[in-house]
Amino acid sequence: MKDLQSKWDGIYTDRSQAPHAAEVLSNHRHLLPAQGKALDLACGMGGNALLLAEQGLTVDAWDISPVALSRLQTQTDQRRLQIAARQVFINPGHLHLNHYDVIVISRFLDRSLCNAIMAALKTDGLLFYQTFTRDKLDPQGPSNPDYLLDCNELLQLFSPLALVFYQEYARIGDLRYGNRNEACYIGQNSNRY
Repeated sequence: MKDLQSKWDGIYTDRSQAPHAAEVLSNHRHLLPAQGKALDLACGMGGNALLLAEQGLTVDAWDISPVALSRLQTQTDQRRLQIAARQVFINPGHLHLNHYDVIVISRFLDRSLCNAIMAALKTDGLLFYQTFTRDKLDPQGPSNPDYLLDCNELLQLFSPLALVFYQEYARIGDLRYGNRNEACYIGQNSNRY
């Protein structure tokens, strides 16, 4: 765990750009509830958490890197928002049953968490998920296939949820346009799980 934390601390120490929300969340913010509890899981510097808090949600933001969380805290203070940032080496035991109205995950993949993520959603809760695919066009993101999605894999991993939105362009059409490296998914807990 310390090696993983050190790796991410190093990455976030070198980052100078401001955090931004994942495309799947920013493009679909109109789906967010007017109030409720949200989790930005593996939040990094917290672009998703900041957007969620600005939309009026009560936000938890978890990450392994205290460097990233410190940067998130700076942004939170500057914008006068309330975000409960917490250093966590995420495992299924951290996710409480029926606890969140919204969970957002971007550029993080741990397949062992999928059932716990779905169970942590309240009835009608929304999952926004965006991460890298194996069929990506450039080397951005991880190279280890364990951290890359197969074609349509998010649809399979979260099949108990009702599908709201899915996007995975891969190599179809004009490759100059659209997000070609990541799959974007929104699912809703509609009492089927």
